[in-house]
Amino acid sequence: MDLSVFEEWESEVRGYIRSFPVAFDTAHGSFLVAEDGAEYLDFFAGAGTLNYGHNNPQLKTALLDYLGRDGIVHGLDLATTAKREFIETFRDLVLEPRGLRYKLQFTGPTGANAAEAAIKLARQVTGRTNVIAFTHGYHGLSLGALAATAARKYRLAGAVPLAGVTFLPYEGYYGPDVDTIAMLEKQLDDPSSGLDLPAAVIVECIQGEGGVNAASPEWLRAVARLAADRNIPLIVDDIQAGCGRSGDFFSFEESGIRPDLVLLSKSLSGYGLPMAIVLIRPELDVWAPGGHTGTFRGNNLGFVGATAALRSYWSDAVFSAEVRRKGELLRERLAAIVARHPAELEVRGRGLFRGLASTVDPEFGARVSRWSFAHGLVVETAGAYDEVVKFLPALTIDDADLLRGVDLVEQAVEAALVSA
Repeated sequence: MDLSVFEEWESEVRGYIRSFPVAFDTAHGSFLVAEDGAEYLDFFAGAGTLNYGHNNPQLKTALLDYLGRDGIVHGLDLATTAKREFIETFRDLVLEPRGLRYKLQFTGPTGANAAEAAIKLARQVTGRTNVIAFTHGYHGLSLGALAATAARKYRLAGAVPLAGVTFLPYEGYYGPDVDTIAMLEKQLDDPSSGLDLPAAVIVECIQGEGGVNAASPEWLRAVARLAADRNIPLIVDDIQAGCGRSGDFFSFEESGIRPDLVLLSKSLSGYGLPMAIVLIRPELDVWAPGGHTGTFRGNNLGFVGATAALRSYWSDAVFSAEVRRKGELLRERLAAIVARHPAELEVRGRGLFRGLASTVDPEFGARVSRWSFAHGLVVETAGAYDEVVKFLPALTIDDADLLRGVDLVEQAVEAALVSA
């Protein structure tokens, strides 16, 4: 398979092609097909962008129908029928059933742009500048979002000083016996701690890139209480963990918290189309017109795909229950692998967002991923050292394909442990 044109003409910044070095041509459901016809089971799902699978037929029909009638594609922030239908559907199927009321801000089409907007808005609302983020957090790579991203490799690539963010320990960072929220509370209440009252706290309920670390409901409630007591806007980054990945539409639902701002992107459009929004508690919506803008904040194909996805999968509780069931099936299988290697491995995550982590080998995830790909499975890594195998199968995957993929990972684990 000839990849020379990519090597000669594409920037050295390319990443995933190095892990999965084939030219893909078509895709359907939970499968990618290379140009030579080789089929790969996909446990990567566009890094969580394809929760409903590749070329989902229900969503494809809606998109083709819209294009067929010359529906507007590019609309800036003009009012369009596609945007109206999305807002009304999101209100009716997502917000109101959960007792939530948010204003919707349509940002540039990446999760990083949503993070930028939320941080800017929190600073406007409070008049403060510093933001609290957490160890192993990931919020994007544009400079504002990058400042709140913990990984050194990304921060160094920024090539400028990154200021305005203080990193504090996520749940479990110092082990199970250290209450990291009590530490944060003491620092905020101590006038000589050096930590100023922040403009915002930004958190992932399930950290993806950082290693599939799932915060407990109790920890998240403690974060929310601390923020509310001090009038600190709480931003939940649900870019990878949202849109059903955790088993609920929002990853914070299990905890019962109500964030002030919520970031959504990745699988929001349903079909892999660029789209991002910030959900804003109405009293925090202090933007002046045009205060945060972007040429592609009105991707009407994204609105159409998102509306179709919501109507197809979120009009009742059936889909959510199925995701939780399959997530438990995946957890059980991974736990069985860990049971054979309890001193070396652990299972992390929630719903169909799982991690199989080595506690001793920083190259474990990378070796498992390479072996898996050589045997027809695309699976990503996570964690500070790539020590975690990250499972992001389509939420629509059937049990047989899910278990087939886990069987391959099980073989890959044994091979990786032997070669360590």
